[in-house]
Amino acid sequence: MPVRVLVTRDFDHLSETAASIVIKRIIQTLRDKDEFNIGLATGRSPTGLYKHLVYAANRGKLECRKLRSFNLDEYIGLPGENEQQRTLHPESYAFFMVRELFGLLRHKFKETLIPFGSLIDQQELLRQLKNHPQDWSEQGTSSGKAIAIKARTSSAYLSWVKKDILEAYARRIKKCGGIDLQIIGVGGRGHVAFHEAGIPIRGSQVLLVKLDENTVQNAIADGHFASLNDCPRFAVSMGAELVYRAKTVLLLACGARKLRPVTDSLLENPTSDLPISYGQVYTAQGGELIYVVDKTAGQELLRHPKELRDKKIKIQDLSAGRAKLSLRRIRFALDPDTGIFG
Repeated sequence: MPVRVLVTRDFDHLSETAASIVIKRIIQTLRDKDEFNIGLATGRSPTGLYKHLVYAANRGKLECRKLRSFNLDEYIGLPGENEQQRTLHPESYAFFMVRELFGLLRHKFKETLIPFGSLIDQQELLRQLKNHPQDWSEQGTSSGKAIAIKARTSSAYLSWVKKDILEAYARRIKKCGGIDLQIIGVGGRGHVAFHEAGIPIRGSQVLLVKLDENTVQNAIADGHFASLNDCPRFAVSMGAELVYRAKTVLLLACGARKLRPVTDSLLENPTSDLPISYGQVYTAQGGELIYVVDKTAGQELLRHPKELRDKKIKIQDLSAGRAKLSLRRIRFALDPDTGIFG
C-alpha cells in the first residue's frame, strides 16, 4: 500500500488534518464493528489532535463507549515510594493522558490501557539485573538498549517483569484484536516511542528499555526533569515491530528537529538505526502508513518528488491551505462551568 505524506502549514493545521483522518476512520470502522482500538502517543506532537478529538467526542460525533486505547510507553523510575505515586507523578504518561485527553471527555472510553511501567521499582530492577547477569542480555548498537530477559531466569522478579509486565501487554493487544489505528510521533534520532535507535526491529514486541543518554538529556533540557537524579533511566515500550502491526499508522512530525528522520525514513533504506524507517517494510506488507508533517519537517521531501514517486509515496502539499478550525477557536469552546471541551 502506498505511503501518504500530507505537508501542512503549522502545528494547528497539522493537528486539524490528523484529527480529521482519525475521526473519519473511527466513524467508518464503527459502522462495521462494535469497538475501535486506537493506539495513543505522548509528547507535544499529538496534543493538538487530542483537543480536536475531545471537541468532536463532546459534541456527540464519536461514541467513546466503543473506543479502547493502548498507549505506546511508560517510564520506569519516576519519583515516588510506590506505584500509585509513580502513576500520579506529573511526568508520568498516565498523568499526561488524563490531562490532555481522558480527563476532558464527557463520556469515557470503554477502556484505557497504558504499559505497566509504574509497577516496576527501578532500584529493585537495578539490583536484580546486577545480581543475575545470566538472566538477561542487552540488544542495541547505541547507548539506548533493550534489556532482553531470558525465558528461564533465576530471578523471580525478572521473570515477573517479562511475563506480567511486558508479555502481558502484548497479549492484551492481541486479545482485543489488534490496534485499528496507531498514532505515533518521532524522536530526533528516528525512534518511535522508546524503541531507541539501534535496537533490533525483529521480535520487538513490548520492550524493557534502558534509555539512550540523548533521550535522558532531552528530557532534562525540555524541562521535564530537574536533574539526572530525577530522570528515569528505563521505560516499558511497544517495539517498532508491534507498533507497525496496527492496521493504520499515523505519524505526526513538527519542527526542524524532525526534518532529518522524517526525510531519511522514506528516502533511505530501512535500518534499525532509524526505527521509523520500518514503515517501509510495513507498507510493503500491506500496512497503511500516513505521515502528517508541518512544512518545516516536510520541506526536504517536497524537494524529491521523483524519488517519492519511484517509491510509490504519494505526497500532497497542503501548506498553502487554511485550517477550518484552529486550536485557538477550540480553546474558546471550553465549557465555563465544567472546563470540558464542546
